[in-house]
Amino acid sequence: MNDNDRVIAAAREWAGAPMALATVVSTWGSAPRPRGSHMLVHADGRFEGSVSGGCVENDIIATAAQVIGGAPAVLKRYGVEDAAAWEVGLPCGGEIAVLVQPVAAHGFDPELFERIAEARGAGRSLSVSTDLGSGQSSLRPVEGAAFVNRYDPPRRLLIVGAVQIAQSLVGLAVPLGIQTIVIDPRERFLTAERFPGVTLDDRWPDEAIEALGPSRTSAVVTLSHDPKIDDPALIAALAAPTGYVAALGSRRSHAARLERLTAMGVSEDQCARIDAPAGLAIGAIGPAEIALSIAAAMVQAWRSDVA
Repeated sequence: MNDNDRVIAAAREWAGAPMALATVVSTWGSAPRPRGSHMLVHADGRFEGSVSGGCVENDIIATAAQVIGGAPAVLKRYGVEDAAAWEVGLPCGGEIAVLVQPVAAHGFDPELFERIAEARGAGRSLSVSTDLGSGQSSLRPVEGAAFVNRYDPPRRLLIVGAVQIAQSLVGLAVPLGIQTIVIDPRERFLTAERFPGVTLDDRWPDEAIEALGPSRTSAVVTLSHDPKIDDPALIAALAAPTGYVAALGSRRSHAARLERLTAMGVSEDQCARIDAPAGLAIGAIGPAEIALSIAAAMVQAWRSDVA
């Protein structure tokens, strides 16, 4: 799972201009960016995205200029095995292979950016296959040496319960590019003043979650401490392929929660999907630290799913 939203947005904004696209197609060791990460380079030198966190970007920009000028797509490898490693390489010890291809019909067709954006907007995954020999990308499978990049729907976080922990969790999720929705039928809790710039949903949580249709790239976290609100939300989340489901509360309160859910027909396997007490065990104290532990567990679950 890669955060390429800014690259896709830039490609649509720069449509019609000469561009080159750099993509991490393989990694070894402690590579700074995962496979599928993009860096888009405009003919005027502007760029968006990253393939190494800064280690080899200057060389990629120079290579992109050559590709934009008419040179064929090129597969470049970077590591620490040569004397230039600290100048154009990865001092962290990892290795990466990066394909630099023109944004054109014979490379990465500009229309692919539109198809990716449409699929993500519709909550669907889309795979793009690239022939590593020719440097041409397509929605059709490619024979021979190929790289397949899967573009998943945007990550979403559905927070049930507009409480103080939710405020801190929103503050962590939004900068990570996670689409965040706060759900709470209690009017006094769910206000724009308490949650500025975030989508608010005042429906009962089970209704809201069913309508929103969480996927494997979604998370549902219940924080209200009210079984009338949290339990229906959990049932709806577990009925969907939600990637991360968590519930606030102590081990004792979770045991009671499991009894209630089981009595309502939730299976043992479904109950086992609930992360409770929510979050990584970091000894968190207070809303901000609890929110941090939940955000970390959520990201860990998503990463594990695509590892």
